[in-house]
Amino acid sequence: MDTSVNISTPIAEVNRAKLHTALADGQCIGLPTETVYGLAADATNGIAVARIFEMKGRPKFNPLICHVSDVEMARQYGQFNDLAEKLAETFWPGPLTLVLPVVPDSGLHPLVTAELGTVGLRCPKGIAAEIIAEFGKPLAAPSANRSGRVSPTTAKHVAEEFGSDLLVADMGPCEVGLESTIIKVEGNTIRLLRPGAITAEAIETVTGIAPETSASDKIEAPGMMKSHYAPNARIKLECSTFEAGAAVLGFGEVPNPPDAFFNLSASGNLREAASNLYAGLKTLDDLGVETICVMSIPAYGLGVAINDRLQRAAAPRDT
Repeated sequence: MDTSVNISTPIAEVNRAKLHTALADGQCIGLPTETVYGLAADATNGIAVARIFEMKGRPKFNPLICHVSDVEMARQYGQFNDLAEKLAETFWPGPLTLVLPVVPDSGLHPLVTAELGTVGLRCPKGIAAEIIAEFGKPLAAPSANRSGRVSPTTAKHVAEEFGSDLLVADMGPCEVGLESTIIKVEGNTIRLLRPGAITAEAIETVTGIAPETSASDKIEAPGMMKSHYAPNARIKLECSTFEAGAAVLGFGEVPNPPDAFFNLSASGNLREAASNLYAGLKTLDDLGVETICVMSIPAYGLGVAINDRLQRAAAPRDT
């Protein structure tokens, strides 16, 4: 059985057909976006959505993002006010998820929304949006990894996580490399639930409203679990010296780096560092080290999102 589909541009129609057949049959596929690779399935099909939770080992209280092809499709599932419309008009397609009141009787399966009364909506760039438009229905697509683990930014990462039986659309490394920014629009207020490539400063520039930081422990969107994005190795943050035998995740100029070393960006570029973050964690974790020491990352702009992922990766784990 041919379970691997390479859909590098131009994409052969037979390959698109395989993807659509799998989705129509209620199966999951590995779908690349500009952020990370997603484990995608029909968001209106309960069996398909349940497969996502089963494959990931994801808790049912953790909602899924509903990926759409455009704003018109999004309006069928989320209730947009003027502020949400402005945000979508500015940042879609792109790495921004809007959490909005769900449209009653929208057809989304309740597992997608975790019955919170809201839905996270995102219009991705590129091939993902094309596949959704052709399929004609939204796709639930959390990151294509086991729950709580490091997110995949290449098709190889997805195959390593789920094996060769999962149909994966290979479009090479993801451009952004971090999951989308998630904001909740409540009237004329904006709450930042998860930082990402669309920064709070960018949102304020467009809307004139400074996003509030969510201080609640309530899970309202993906990526809010305290322990998340974690490799097998223990993560130690803000390291200026390194433990003997530890691997090092570097940033900027690093004189005399150890053998087990991955530099997110030798030039100190935060965008480059974000795109390399998960690949770097996976590369070092594959060495079998017990500890990964992480050098300091500036906590501004995209660095806010990078530090968010690292702090969750370093958090105490249940197992």
